[in-house]
Amino acid sequence: MGVKGLQHFVENLPGACIQVDLREMAKQHQRAHPGSVPLLVVDGMACLRSWYRCQAWVQGGQWREYLHYLEEFVAAFSQAGIRLVFFFDGVVEEGKRREWVKRRLRVNGEIARVFKHIKAQGRQPGRELFCLPSGLATFSMFALKSLGQETWNSVREADYEIASYALRHNCMGILGQDSDFLIFDTVPYLSVSKLRLDKMVTLLFSREKLCHTLNLHKSHLPLLACLLGNDVVPEHQLQRLHHDCVAEYRWKFSSAAMQSDKVFAVAEYIRSRAESAGVALSSSSDVDQALLENGVQSYLLPGQSSPWMKCELRPSDSVWEMERYSSPDILQAAKDKHVRVECFMVYNVLHDGVVECSNTLEDETDTELPPQALMYRPARERIYGILLPTQPECSGPAVREWFVYPGNLLQEPDLVLPVLLDKPEGNPNLKDLWFGSNPEVSSLRASTFFAVFGLQEFTVKLQQLDTPLMAVVCLVIYITLQDSHLSVEDVDAYLSQAVCVRSKSHTELLCLRVPRVDSRAVQLGSLFVRGLTVLIAASSACGFPFRLDDLMPWRTFDGLLFHSKYLQAHSGTPAEELLEGNASWIALFQNLKELVLEVCKKQGKTIPSAPRGGLAGKPMGGGDDPAKGRPQHFKAPEQSFPLPQHYRPQNSTPRADMQERGYRPRSRHPGRRHLRLAPRWPQYQSPQPHWHGHTDQ
Repeated sequence: MGVKGLQHFVENLPGACIQVDLREMAKQHQRAHPGSVPLLVVDGMACLRSWYRCQAWVQGGQWREYLHYLEEFVAAFSQAGIRLVFFFDGVVEEGKRREWVKRRLRVNGEIARVFKHIKAQGRQPGRELFCLPSGLATFSMFALKSLGQETWNSVREADYEIASYALRHNCMGILGQDSDFLIFDTVPYLSVSKLRLDKMVTLLFSREKLCHTLNLHKSHLPLLACLLGNDVVPEHQLQRLHHDCVAEYRWKFSSAAMQSDKVFAVAEYIRSRAESAGVALSSSSDVDQALLENGVQSYLLPGQSSPWMKCELRPSDSVWEMERYSSPDILQAAKDKHVRVECFMVYNVLHDGVVECSNTLEDETDTELPPQALMYRPARERIYGILLPTQPECSGPAVREWFVYPGNLLQEPDLVLPVLLDKPEGNPNLKDLWFGSNPEVSSLRASTFFAVFGLQEFTVKLQQLDTPLMAVVCLVIYITLQDSHLSVEDVDAYLSQAVCVRSKSHTELLCLRVPRVDSRAVQLGSLFVRGLTVLIAASSACGFPFRLDDLMPWRTFDGLLFHSKYLQAHSGTPAEELLEGNASWIALFQNLKELVLEVCKKQGKTIPSAPRGGLAGKPMGGGDDPAKGRPQHFKAPEQSFPLPQHYRPQNSTPRADMQERGYRPRSRHPGRRHLRLAPRWPQYQSPQPHWHGHTDQ
């Protein structure tokens, strides 16, 4: 969310950007509020680009390195005596769906350029094409929770919850990068993009200076935001109003044309009508009055009002359609864990039946690998079957999925129906899974979890593995059993990296180098990481048979390590070398591979060998001689990685429909029509994972 052009306007407004020392600001806040600890609310979504300082980003994510950077971020504020509270978007409000879709399609174009560069150059693009690793927002919540930080997942627009929390708890400021925080009548707005962590200084954007310059009262700012254009009121509806306002402003003040004229002109328009509240909301036939009223209302925090509103718009008390299918104690437990970042996707399914998944690093021209949205659809169907009432002869309520994938123009959601588990006894009772305390419940949760991936027959064998390895094996088998053209070499790459990553520190992983970047390996890395979110959703739905922390990517995956193993495996590197000569690693790898092959064989799937020879030689270590560790004929391109600045995605072009390419996900109901998909971003699990029952109050 943001106000069109306002951030740029304020950044160029003299006196509106004030450099502040956060340590001194904290001391002043504490002097003004004796006995309290200075509290800073952080907009987590706005920080992702600043937090991800890892040089490698296309290979699937450097998760242990990223976790280390998060630790440094938290430690810097802790040393300054500042306590942090993090908020993340837990929903996409339907009123802002249009803008969400527009941004997702725009990023699609950027991803297409990334893959075009990789194929042409055999290397990662520069930071001008930087894209966040797939799933970063999801796992950042869990990471901060695992670091002991207070972390919240919103049940409405996160900006609103951030502004409300900050005002209610008398916080010293909001750290973010969203001009909406200038509009809310709340605490000071601090810039994360201008934050210097080494010096603990940043810029404060002055709400008071903005009002003084525009000669507006703070109560007029919500209307200003709506008339400039935001996520509620689209800018194209305001073109005529903007034209008339700017023309009148320039005539009235004999002003030469300047970029800032629109903000001044709209402010003058509001000010000239301030004595007759409500006129501005209906004076332009091009602007929908109800939309304006909803937009203004979206900025009013509890107890606040606007002179432009005839009466406060109260939220509807009607029961959401999906809530009819769940008991109050189930809904309350799901909501509690959702907001505390302790489950994933469950609340969104039960509350309103809408889930979404943002962009994934996927190659739209690769007709062999299906997009992750379609790959994991059968698993999600079974998760929905656990959460929602499902009968053999009667389909349950459809879940509306907004998933970004090649060919999906996001004009409507995919309608995905719940599917029964392939178990003789059928689906277990959800209350038994969540609230049951009998000794048998533990095994019921585990077998239900594996049934989501069609692996209930192998529950005992899979449970013998420690949880991170179980997660890897489960995903590798699932991906292989789908129509994915996964080869023995791909399996070797997944399993060898999973074994090796267990014993490597983030500093060791930081020294990894690969002689080239392969586009297929990039997509396989993203495919695996997205699969981890499905595992987390499944564990949440099944009553937490496994700790969510054990399913996180920093426990299971490193992008560069996987990429190096992929290149080695496809170049014919023997297992001994893949496992770096470590006898215990080799033995574990062989056991895992035998299990994967055994399960796939019993399921009627033979994994072919399909080496893609000539991709590359051995990966280079951080300080190795470039002439060593790869074939003489291969010349690795030198590459530097400047720190990312501002992300400037380009317009996308329509993608070819994946269904026209012949991909059909394996489903027990092939005749059903589906539309599009999307899992809700997750939440961290407590050390003792279980659902707590609630009584309806």
